[in-house]
Amino acid sequence: MTAVDRLEDQGGFIAHRLDRLERSPGWTASLRLLQPAASSEEVSARLESLVDSAARACIGLGHAASVLLVHAATAPNAILHVLPVLPTELWQRSLTAAWAATAAIIATYAPTRSAPEAEIRARLPELSREDALRRAAEHGDEHVLKFTDTAVESYDRTGDPAFLATTSLAGELIHRP
Repeated sequence: MTAVDRLEDQGGFIAHRLDRLERSPGWTASLRLLQPAASSEEVSARLESLVDSAARACIGLGHAASVLLVHAATAPNAILHVLPVLPTELWQRSLTAAWAATAAIIATYAPTRSAPEAEIRARLPELSREDALRRAAEHGDEHVLKFTDTAVESYDRTGDPAFLATTSLAGELIHRP
């Protein structure tokens, strides 16, 4: 996520920011960071990696625009979930679309410098996957719920407790309904 070039002017609504992307000098290079999958079987693994990277990045980037930045992880996760019912000839294009969406969110909302992740992690409680899901349900915001679901799946794939910590941070940063 750190290699994605950020817009110099991150002001305005999302539509205004997205309009500026195509004129941004680093946007084309950011899109080219995604290498095509060698096979349709590789697409699923590449999507999982994208979801995991974006979910982990929320620890250091989420403070900037927490509601919007969770979509960097939840958008490709949604594609990952529907992939099995799509014709395989759409899988590569789905991966490309997921990357473009994630890169666009990072480019338009993420700060150029990450917050100190070690400090943030140190103050967050250690959670079990069940605690993370329970806390998200108690919080009630749909962004916290879908991000927690995404981060718990990343935890299930990797066993990395950092993903569970990100759910706690999302709950702190996103206001309750």
